[in-house]
Amino acid sequence: MVVAAYGLIVPPAMLELPRLGAFNIHASLLPRWRGAAPVQRALLAGDAETGITIMRMDAGLDTGPIVAQSRIPISKDDDAQSLHDHLAVLGARMIVDALERARDGSLRPEPQPAEGATYARKLEKGEARLDWRSPAVKLERQIRALRPSPGAFALQESAPLKVWRAEVRPGDGEPGTVLRVDAKGILVACGENALLLTELQRAGARRLPAAEFLRGFPLRAGARLA
Repeated sequence: MVVAAYGLIVPPAMLELPRLGAFNIHASLLPRWRGAAPVQRALLAGDAETGITIMRMDAGLDTGPIVAQSRIPISKDDDAQSLHDHLAVLGARMIVDALERARDGSLRPEPQPAEGATYARKLEKGEARLDWRSPAVKLERQIRALRPSPGAFALQESAPLKVWRAEVRPGDGEPGTVLRVDAKGILVACGENALLLTELQRAGARRLPAAEFLRGFPLRAGARLA
């Protein structure tokens, strides 16, 4: 039996049915990021790498012994979608190999390390809101981790404004204050440094590069985002 991205714990009685065992394709380097949202949590945490773990399932939450593990770097441009896609290809190759080894009896599962376990809890709705008091680097990671779903957002005059792409820039001012507006984007002060918003979306409208967005929705320096 093979499980991937399954949101429930498989009952022990079911795990005992397959003659060669039950295997999980998990999108992290276990024991780091056990749980429902390992891709997003790795991005939010600023991890330099992630990977795929093939584990033999037991009664716990992603606690079974490791059959195979492979690492990939997380690039500065990766978001949840691109990282998911890279890991899906890697996981597909790895599970085919693991199943071949299960069949010929050469699998050697190893217990997960006792140290380094973290829990990748499911994303909550409140995590999509940008808090401008946070450092710009943290907000930029949040935008990538929540792209394409559910998407990070701020409020502009109480209306939601989704931010799809942004870059960390030098800058200083009251958090949430628009410092500069030009064709390159909207520079917003953060708790540390500033964030240049380069792709945005108003409610009910299309995602647009900043230059196009500003033609239909002008913002000026001194405006405030909440």
